[in-house]
Amino acid sequence: MNPRSVSLGQPTARTGPDCHDAVCITCADIAVPVRVRELTADGLAVVDTDAGREEISVALVEAGPGDVVLVHAKEAIAVVEQHS
Repeated sequence: MNPRSVSLGQPTARTGPDCHDAVCITCADIAVPVRVRELTADGLAVVDTDAGREEISVALVEAGPGDVVLVHAKEAIAVVEQHS
C-alpha cells in the first residue's frame, strides 16, 4: 500500500519525515532488506541502507542489532536474518 493513500485510493495526510529531492529507500513502493544498526528507546531502529542510515519502526517485529529486516514504508515487516 502506498503510504500516501488508504486502501480505497483516497489521499491522506502523510506521517513521518518528508523526503525532498529523492525518495527514501524505505519509503519506496517495494520492501527492502536492511541491517539493524541500533535500537532506540522509542520502538525505532537505525538501519543501514544503500543510501545511508535511516530510522525505521520495529514495532511489528522482534529485531535486534545485526538482524536483517524487510522494510516497507519505514516499517519493519519481517525479520529475514537474525544475528547470532
